Amino acid sequence: MKPLDPRLLRWARATRWFLLASVLAGVVTTATIIAQAVLLATIITRVFQAGATLADVWPQVTYLAGVIVLRSILAFLLEWVAFHSSARAKSQLRMAVLDHMVALGPQYLESRGSGELTQLTGRGIDALDAYFARYLPQLVLAVMVPIAIIVTVITEDLLAAVIIALTIPLIPIFMILVGLYTDRQVTRQWRTLSILAGHFLDVVAGLPTLKMFGRARAQAATLRDIGDRYRRATMGVLRVSFLSALVLELLATLSVAIVAVAIGLRLVNGTIDLYTGLVVLILAPEAYLPLRMVGAQFHAAADGVAAAEQLLDILEEPVPHHRGTQRIDRRLDRPTVTATHLTVHFPGRPAPALDDFSIVAEPGSITALAGESGAGKSTALRALLGLIDAESGTVALRSGPVLHAMADTEPRDWLDQFGWVPQEPVMVAGTVADNIALGRSGASATDIARAAERAGLAEPGVLTQHVSDGGGGVSAGQRRRIGMARVILRAAPIVLLDEPSAALDEATESLVVTAVNELRTQGHTVIVVAHRPALLEIADQTITLRAPDPDALIPADPTLVLPGLSR
Repeated sequence: MKPLDPRLLRWARATRWFLLASVLAGVVTTATIIAQAVLLATIITRVFQAGATLADVWPQVTYLAGVIVLRSILAFLLEWVAFHSSARAKSQLRMAVLDHMVALGPQYLESRGSGELTQLTGRGIDALDAYFARYLPQLVLAVMVPIAIIVTVITEDLLAAVIIALTIPLIPIFMILVGLYTDRQVTRQWRTLSILAGHFLDVVAGLPTLKMFGRARAQAATLRDIGDRYRRATMGVLRVSFLSALVLELLATLSVAIVAVAIGLRLVNGTIDLYTGLVVLILAPEAYLPLRMVGAQFHAAADGVAAAEQLLDILEEPVPHHRGTQRIDRRLDRPTVTATHLTVHFPGRPAPALDDFSIVAEPGSITALAGESGAGKSTALRALLGLIDAESGTVALRSGPVLHAMADTEPRDWLDQFGWVPQEPVMVAGTVADNIALGRSGASATDIARAAERAGLAEPGVLTQHVSDGGGGVSAGQRRRIGMARVILRAAPIVLLDEPSAALDEATESLVVTAVNELRTQGHTVIVVAHRPALLEIADQTITLRAPDPDALIPADPTLVLPGLSR
């Protein structure tokens, strides 16, 4: 675990100014520490050796009070700057990660799991407060203060300076040894928490299904087991943290004691004066304090640093496909969709999810994609949208004589040409009308109501019906109709529908079929994944996709065994 990852300076720019402020504050703080020691030693020596009164030492007392106040103000200002810089740096890092994950695409998000990524971008980034506000300032002081104090003590007492210089490195050495062990513990703890978050999110999302099949209690036992593992990992980290703090305190105490004994013996022998002894004794604990505090704050910041490393690794992930730069500054007029020899492979799967897929979809027509489950119909739609990367093949839109290739077009302009209804349309908290309005910003209430009616959402009060995140409060059939209403409201020239009539009764299905027919009549290019006859019957052309042959996935050599298969 690096004290400061250079990548953090690049992605969270507020960190640079905070480090500069920390260095400046460290310089002034170091000066106040030395001035405080000198003034205290001067006051005590004059009072006890020269019999000075309060009036005699009043100027030094005033200076000492000013130094103490200045040191307190510096500590407050540094903490204030630290928390404000932390808020800005966290915001910059969070936005950078979210933007980069969007650029990486849905395929990457599915491979990482939404629970883990939510945990990282939420609680993980928030844990950086301790790193910025506590750990980094102490890290700066741990470098500057000991060096300045050793230089100052050399001018007063060479022996004490040698003792401090020889014992101070023991604290970083033990910190490194403890840190190496703690790093493994914290990483294990964070991985367990990520697994728990992802599994809990999946269980909550699938709770209706689990309840239907009587498997909810079994999942509760699994969650309890993962929670116990996380608790044990957390207690292991805390155990190491407390023991390491004890080790660092013991080292610092013994080191100061050695300096104090050496000064005491020489004071008795008269080989050192009281002023010098006091200056050294006051400065010696201050030399070890920043290093001890770094060790203490290291464990407080460990969770945030562990999460930040994973977030920075995400930011280093290369965008897997070429992003075009050519702009389409308008909606295309009656475009034709062409795809040639598209092949898509998913990692970890021996067979292609989509194999040698080609299509020509004309404006004012309906093209149906049929075939058994697993044949790649949904994958084909996502490949046309550019949401997943094809291993080979091309996709283009032709409008009149102009051809726009997906590989050359700016992704936002490309997506602007499409309206898409996936199998599970995304729902956000709000009303049904709010969710339909996602299809087009600024749409009027009349337009929303008209789109809802055409999609079969004509029941009284349905537009004001409440919807929670994930679609709670509406049925699966209503979610598909809301997605259909979005597409109608969006009025994009190309419409992609993934089984829009699934989970609908015959009466509602007829409304959806009528809406799809209207889209064709209005000149839209419609591509629909369909299993049910009602949609297949109105299609102008049907492309049947076939799933890969299971026998083709088994190696011909009987000595070869695929992972996860037994002989």
